[in-house]
Amino acid sequence: MSVTTRWIEIDAGGGERYDGYLALPRAGKGPGVIIVQEIFGVNAHIRSVAEQYALAGYVALAPDIFWRTERRVELGYEGADRDKALALLKGIDADRTVADLGAAATTLRALPETTGKIGTVGFCFGGQLAYLMAARGTADAAVAYYGGGIQNKLGEAANVRVPILFHYAEHDASIPPTAVAQVKQQFAGHTNAQFFDYPGVEHGFNCSDRSAYNQPASALAHGRTLAFLSQHL
Repeated sequence: MSVTTRWIEIDAGGGERYDGYLALPRAGKGPGVIIVQEIFGVNAHIRSVAEQYALAGYVALAPDIFWRTERRVELGYEGADRDKALALLKGIDADRTVADLGAAATTLRALPETTGKIGTVGFCFGGQLAYLMAARGTADAAVAYYGGGIQNKLGEAANVRVPILFHYAEHDASIPPTAVAQVKQQFAGHTNAQFFDYPGVEHGFNCSDRSAYNQPASALAHGRTLAFLSQHL
């Protein structure tokens, strides 16, 4: 394998620490990227995403965002696992989680393997968190894959000073077209905001472990994300 991986500790402040999955590129060093999980934990898919970005030359860190409720959650996408994921989501404090992600960014910046800037790539609820990281100044660039609930947090859009990229699925049962339109309208005057729509695909199209996985859309979005990050990090 051309990347190396390990779990590391993240200092959340107040004497509290939590875990993150770190993937290092073959060169050993590179720009940093925070991979923000879906509601299913830092599961096998999210770990593979971190490794995918390490293969592209990034020092990738996937923080365990549910750690305050349950550490190292690892869930599937259907049945009881999905029910548990939704229950965990209801119990999460988004502001506190964004602060935890800020701590993860601080940890990533301090690693000797990290050079240059820090980006963030989030999926589903993680897409909303990536957007909030951009708004609160803890990332130098942000990518939101089908970020749920962003339309309810548009009061923070004016605080986004960094480049931001949004990927949306045409047939997203979780994000109605009206929500996408609201986000686009809010960022209409933002010169560093980009939007891409993916026709004919559903929420979660990037995840190969989901029934909604769409290989062409996933590959296209990943290529666009890499081009975006290479430009801004």
